[in-house]
Amino acid sequence: MCICRLRSVPLFSRNANDPVMLAHKIAGKVYRNILAMAHARHIDITDDYVRWLLSINVGYLHYGNLHLFNYAAQRLPSAAPMLEIGSYCGLSTNLLTYYKRKNGAKNRLFTCDKWEFEDTADIKTVPDSDISMGELREFAKATYLRNVGMFSRDDLPYTIEAFSDEFFSEWLNESTITDVFGRTVALGGAVSFAYIDGNHSYEFAKRDFENCDRFLERGGFILFDDSSDTGNLGSCRVAREAGSSPRYEVVAKNPNYLLRKL
Repeated sequence: MCICRLRSVPLFSRNANDPVMLAHKIAGKVYRNILAMAHARHIDITDDYVRWLLSINVGYLHYGNLHLFNYAAQRLPSAAPMLEIGSYCGLSTNLLTYYKRKNGAKNRLFTCDKWEFEDTADIKTVPDSDISMGELREFAKATYLRNVGMFSRDDLPYTIEAFSDEFFSEWLNESTITDVFGRTVALGGAVSFAYIDGNHSYEFAKRDFENCDRFLERGGFILFDDSSDTGNLGSCRVAREAGSSPRYEVVAKNPNYLLRKL
């Protein structure tokens, strides 16, 4: 079964009177997106390692992204760092580390996430429970640390607890910062690959693209999650616009967009 990231869809609306009913509406939208992506033709390179990882590491990922991770890892233009915007519980992070290792890529991987779920500012607890949203965020972060600490322990990414705008501000300023594993690291410079998997609305996805574009070197890659031509999220529109730019070429759609900077 093909899976797309459900996290990109807002869980609740600030204007909703009934969050449970809204959750049902969102679930229907997510289901339609899954069906659309499931019917999109794609290359699936799932192997035994990936199957084990998928069986235990919670997350949402279209299997077609595996081929795109691998494609980019084989063709990185330099040893410049790789970026991942949005980490959730570490599934895509661990997969990026796996395809780095499989292809002998030594590029450092930087990721960022605030573990704050979209459109939940007015929601105090998980519906029908006494679990606070704060507890849920801390649980997601702890799950990330545990998952990445297991499957990427020989090549830990540098994970910054920040929204993507905050992360890029620190990157631009070449700040020295402490990551979630307690390590001090200097940010800044060119990047060879960026995986945009944060807020999938048009406004945020476009800003993430513009920030990545600022630092992406020629020959570097950008992969947009949830960007299939059959989808209707803002990230789909941003990917199509970026792919039509004379400064980029679409090197693969599987079904998400992988672009290379010219």
